[in-house]
Amino acid sequence: MIQHLPDLPQFPDHDENYRAGFTSFVGRPNAGKSTLTNALVGEKVAITSSKPQTTRHTIRGIVHREQTQDSPGAQLVLVDTPGLHRPRTLLGSRLNDLVIDTLSEVDVVGLCLPADEKIGPGDKFIAGQLTKLPHKPVVALVTKTDKISRADLAQQLIAVDQLGQNHLAGEGQQAEGFAAIIPVSAVSGEQVDVVADELIAMMPASPPLYPTGELTDEPEQVMVAELIREAALEDVRDELPHSIAVTVEEMLPREGRAEDKPLLDVHATIHVERDSQKAIIIGRGGSRLKQIGSASRTGIKKLLGTPVYLDLHVKVTKEWQRDPKKLNRLGF
Repeated sequence: MIQHLPDLPQFPDHDENYRAGFTSFVGRPNAGKSTLTNALVGEKVAITSSKPQTTRHTIRGIVHREQTQDSPGAQLVLVDTPGLHRPRTLLGSRLNDLVIDTLSEVDVVGLCLPADEKIGPGDKFIAGQLTKLPHKPVVALVTKTDKISRADLAQQLIAVDQLGQNHLAGEGQQAEGFAAIIPVSAVSGEQVDVVADELIAMMPASPPLYPTGELTDEPEQVMVAELIREAALEDVRDELPHSIAVTVEEMLPREGRAEDKPLLDVHATIHVERDSQKAIIIGRGGSRLKQIGSASRTGIKKLLGTPVYLDLHVKVTKEWQRDPKKLNRLGF
């Protein structure tokens, strides 16, 4: 299911030099896109995991720069996309379509390239795909710089520059390279502000696109489902992450509770594709499922600001990644 950038309300009280717009982070799976999104926003709006292809939705995070005497103010809307990859399933094809569709609507593209990994065929493939988006500035964001030495980083920056020169040209065109190359560590915070400044400078003059203080426009139920999936991804076998999906069946305040002691009832289902995977998620005596519930409940409470009763079930939904009807029911 393709998610388009929304038609947003306009806000009349703003400086004529105010800047606002959209940027999208792309890159190979596990290139640090979600971690950088969270660092820029200052709050967790996208789930992260060491497992590739963690992100399955175009999560929007919003960076606000207040208007002051010295600055007209700005708003940067970050669209974190799934990692581009060569798809093996219908789900993979739909995720790739989602990325390309999103890129056609943003103002600037940020290509995330891990500092601790050599430029590979996947990076060249993605850079080549970006040539299909004429007149879009592409910024290279060299992520995870905390993992390598300064000398190795210098070599990586040279390789990234060469990638832009060689692969950011359409047929019959001369490559101009990246609009900027910025090394950044979302974990240590180094250069995160520089990334925000550079991207904001490339945004068009525009009134604010979202109300002040709003950090994401992702529906709460989607965020809750993603937090549960993040907890389920921890410490699982390599083949299992792609088979996990989560749906929130119901999310309602508990009736009869005092106003100063609210409780939110959340009923959710973890979907897997095989009985053996169900056994892994549940664990011996239900121990693994309890861990998932405890970890995700903490995140949900922080997100929603209220205590949560979480009721989790595990369901085998056979071959859901390859079945169009099941993909639709699961929100893809």
